[in-house]
Amino acid sequence: MRVRQVGLKKGTIPHAINVPFTKLNSKALAKDPIAVSEILTERFGVKDMDGVLNYNNAKTLYLFCNGSWCGQSPSAIRALLTMGYPQSKIKYYRGGMNDWKLLGLTTK
Repeated sequence: MRVRQVGLKKGTIPHAINVPFTKLNSKALAKDPIAVSEILTERFGVKDMDGVLNYNNAKTLYLFCNGSWCGQSPSAIRALLTMGYPQSKIKYYRGGMNDWKLLGLTTK
């Protein structure tokens, strides 16, 4: 599972699933924790056990932004950790799309 945090108009990493930054960050979590929980359960394999989130089958997430200067993925990571998402299942590609493209890696 790969999570793209920015709305890039010029391609993305193949198989990435876009989760807009505005839907998954600390501000979104404070405003509407149920909506954030729904993202976790509908997209990331988290189970809602009567209001308690079970992360046993949670997917490993790979977050990335436009580049190392972008703070959106780190903000999303903080929100995920606040919700109890296992740190071991969160990966962060710091170079983002900028480095991905500079390295000549495949985009879609």
